[in-house]
Amino acid sequence: MSYDHYHHRTSFRGWLKKVLFLLGCCCSRNTIEASSYRRGSDSFYNPNPKPFRNKALKTCIAAIAGYSLTCLTIVTSGDECLIERFGKYHRKLGPGWHIIYKPFESVSFHVTTREQVLDVPPQQCYTLDNAPIRADAVVYMRIHDVVAARYNVQDVMSAILNLCLTQLREEVGKLTLDESFSSRERINKELLKDLNTVTATWGVEITRVELQNMEPSPDILAAMELQMAAERKKRAAILRSEGERSTLVNEAEGRAAATVANAEAEKQTVLLRAQAEAERHRMEAEGWRNAISILARTLSDSYGDGYHGSDSGGSREKDSVEGAIQFLSLVRYLETQAKFAGSEGTKVLMLPSKNSLPLTYGGLQFLLDDE
Repeated sequence: MSYDHYHHRTSFRGWLKKVLFLLGCCCSRNTIEASSYRRGSDSFYNPNPKPFRNKALKTCIAAIAGYSLTCLTIVTSGDECLIERFGKYHRKLGPGWHIIYKPFESVSFHVTTREQVLDVPPQQCYTLDNAPIRADAVVYMRIHDVVAARYNVQDVMSAILNLCLTQLREEVGKLTLDESFSSRERINKELLKDLNTVTATWGVEITRVELQNMEPSPDILAAMELQMAAERKKRAAILRSEGERSTLVNEAEGRAAATVANAEAEKQTVLLRAQAEAERHRMEAEGWRNAISILARTLSDSYGDGYHGSDSGGSREKDSVEGAIQFLSLVRYLETQAKFAGSEGTKVLMLPSKNSLPLTYGGLQFLLDDE
């Protein structure tokens, strides 16, 4: 506070105290005179005025106390108050208790410096493609300069509200209907930038702007619903066809894989069967070889040391092998005849005889005869 301001303030308080003192004295004198007159005295002079002076003093003190209470102003935390004296800005009050010298001073502006929320009502806007749409927003603001907010603009709240409405219509008009629904963040940033540019001289800071609702007209809304329904049907048809194609492809691939797998299985089956058959023949041949070898050795031992062959060209070893083969052939033949005899469809059974199997019979006789 400057020296001139402080001196002017002190002088005003001194002058006010003198006025109140004179007013109290006048009230006391009038009270004394009125009391003397009511008692019917011949003169207005009272030789003992002390009781009347005490009563007048109490009345004056009560009046001063009542006046002081009316001049008391309380400013809460987060608020600021502007005081005007004789219609001119005088000072700014912060949080606390303050005395206002009425009727010479008055509260010009009482506002909070905390962040406030300004609700922008819905309004009719038109997009770039001339589609009607109703839009509303919420503005978050804070007053950082109370003097500028009071004296640089007539009604700061109304000014911000109308400015936001105008800028909202302008920003919506720059976009098409489809773009307006997907560009909320862009609209919020542009509104915040434009509002802060203008309200900087008003002592107001716009902290955030949020676009709440954007509602198209009922006709456009119905058309959008039909468009969305057609789009959903189109997507459903595409997905259905893709699903059917995937099904057919999967089935064809499955059939091809199954065919390949079957071919591989058959190949493996044939190979395994051939290997098994070859192994069977090899084992049978091995068995025949072992059987013939054992029988030939047995027959050779049974011939004795003096045997030199059945004919001039024969030998003991050759005759033993032939005898073993004839014996095994007879055994296999008898096994085959036994299987024929055991089958249900057999009607005629041919038994071997000397004429039908001369080799077998001769070999058998050769094996049975004693040497």
